[in-house]
Amino acid sequence: MARVVSFWCNFLPRRCAILAATSSFTYVKESRDAFLSLFPHRYDYIYANYPGPEQRPQWQTESRHPLSDRLIRHGNFLYGVRFGAETQYCLLDIDKGSTYHPQYYPHAFARIVEIFEDIGLVSHLICTSSKSGGIHVYFPFEKPYASWQLGHGIIRLLESKGIALKAGQLEVFPNARAYTPQGKLSLFNAHRLPLQQDSYLLNADLEPVWSNEHAFVNHWQHCRDRNVLDTHLLERIVKQHQHRYTYISTKADKFLGDLNAEIETGWTGYGQTNRLLGRIAMRAYIFQHVTHQGDPLVGEALVEAIVKTATSLPGYQEWCRHQHEINDRATEWARCVEASHYFPYGQQRGRYKAKAEVSLDAVDRPNWNHQRAQATQEKIKQAVAILIIKDQFPAKATARFKALLEYGIGGASLYRYRYLWHPENLLESSNSDNVERNVEPVSQTPDLQNTDSRLDCAGGATNAANPTSLLSPIDSNVLAGGFSQDLEPPQIEEAGSNSVESVRDCIRAQLNQVRSQHQQTCDLQYQAHQIHLQQTQQHEVLNRMGEFVRSWDPILMAEAGRWLLALPTAVQQLLERMPDGGDGAELVEGVVIAKQFARLQWSAWRIREVLSEQFQVTSLVELTPSQKQQWLIYLTQQTQDSG
Repeated sequence: MARVVSFWCNFLPRRCAILAATSSFTYVKESRDAFLSLFPHRYDYIYANYPGPEQRPQWQTESRHPLSDRLIRHGNFLYGVRFGAETQYCLLDIDKGSTYHPQYYPHAFARIVEIFEDIGLVSHLICTSSKSGGIHVYFPFEKPYASWQLGHGIIRLLESKGIALKAGQLEVFPNARAYTPQGKLSLFNAHRLPLQQDSYLLNADLEPVWSNEHAFVNHWQHCRDRNVLDTHLLERIVKQHQHRYTYISTKADKFLGDLNAEIETGWTGYGQTNRLLGRIAMRAYIFQHVTHQGDPLVGEALVEAIVKTATSLPGYQEWCRHQHEINDRATEWARCVEASHYFPYGQQRGRYKAKAEVSLDAVDRPNWNHQRAQATQEKIKQAVAILIIKDQFPAKATARFKALLEYGIGGASLYRYRYLWHPENLLESSNSDNVERNVEPVSQTPDLQNTDSRLDCAGGATNAANPTSLLSPIDSNVLAGGFSQDLEPPQIEEAGSNSVESVRDCIRAQLNQVRSQHQQTCDLQYQAHQIHLQQTQQHEVLNRMGEFVRSWDPILMAEAGRWLLALPTAVQQLLERMPDGGDGAELVEGVVIAKQFARLQWSAWRIREVLSEQFQVTSLVELTPSQKQQWLIYLTQQTQDSG
């Protein structure tokens, strides 16, 4: 396989000798069907059964094969098509209940038509979309234009004029298609083909007229000849609204968008030079390195950028009366913005300077709440120690609670830190300490009982249930008489044993360690899933591009060619993923032609026109082996001439 790739990649560009091979499946085209040729993109089409009364079509997408002319002619289903990379028409879908329907709101519809006149689309044709009463408004034009840019520009233009776009009200085709991540291709929205069930041409008074395909084509050609799309205006509109950069803050993005909106309109009258140069200088100084990648502009580089932008804006030649001194004015504004409080985005200066580094001591120092909590715990410990020294520490929880209240400790604090004084908590903590340290309690002889009544409390309550150690050895005072005589066997804490707080800290540390290990495991699983997902998406793109190359469809081959030019190593990957029984020479042949299409940037109509002139055919599939060689030589010459 590697030898085949090496041979063809070196031999084809020099000798243009391509082996003949059978192309992949494509539908049979009716070359003389003027109506169907208006809608050339047939991939990922939609279809639906004819709906019954009071029902809506249930549309489905078919992506396994393109929609053929003959399928449409059979009329077994309702059909709809999408848009390819380029288009020669756009479409408005206005539902019956819309606030823009010309039958009910003629002034609103007239406003939309006036907006389209601003971009050179002065003529349109209208037909009913279905029996629901909605309409489709077509705006055909002569020269093909990028579908995504057309849809994006029209939508932004309508929104800037206050026209609300919403499903069920007003929709634009082609829509503003968003490119999905990882190179996955997204589709334009589909619209149903005209003159199907309950679809008729309408006149200026929205009355149905004689509606056949011949009349539709005549109306279409009449509108197409009158419409001249203003591509420069559309490009400025798109640029004005393409200012969202995910790597800058929301406020900075808003600021950049406002600057673009002011600058890109250019001059519209006299007396605007100072204002425009100031905004241009501000945008170049603050954001040029972000939008164009590079170092922040200063000095002469900033002046040059200001002049270049200003002289390229609309209205500069007609309205700017400072053209003879534009460099001097740009220099003044560059010095002015450099001396202002503005600075290149990402630099920390002025009142936006970076925060001073915080010392480690300040980080480790407990906050006010923590200090209050520690002070309260110390207060409880001291009160308990004093009661023990005075032999007044009760055995029962209620008695201890009341005794501690006398030392100015609140009830809420005692409940919060009950492990410092409550009999049950102290007993559990002592037992848990022994378990952690594996220390067996030291037992007294069975006949020794607590007969000392000095530690008994009011009400005759005995002190027999007291544990041997109330506080840790560091914080407590040793009783004068040694161990208190309890019914429970005394427990001796070893030197350096853990207090209640230390045991709890140890448990927290272990839990944090388990939690950290679990998080690491989840992160590794997520990374493995992302890698698998990325590989799957890459395989899908490779399969799709391979289908594009083998389709011999000019639009799809041009799109695959652009992808191949961006990824030179993709040819080898396509060959490795070629289906069993596939011809590697055929695939390489398609790759070479696809790259030439991408370099020439010809539309499908241009390719068909050249094929018709050179070989009297309208499809690449119809070329003979010798004609394919002549075709590739012709493409190579055209590429060299354009380069």
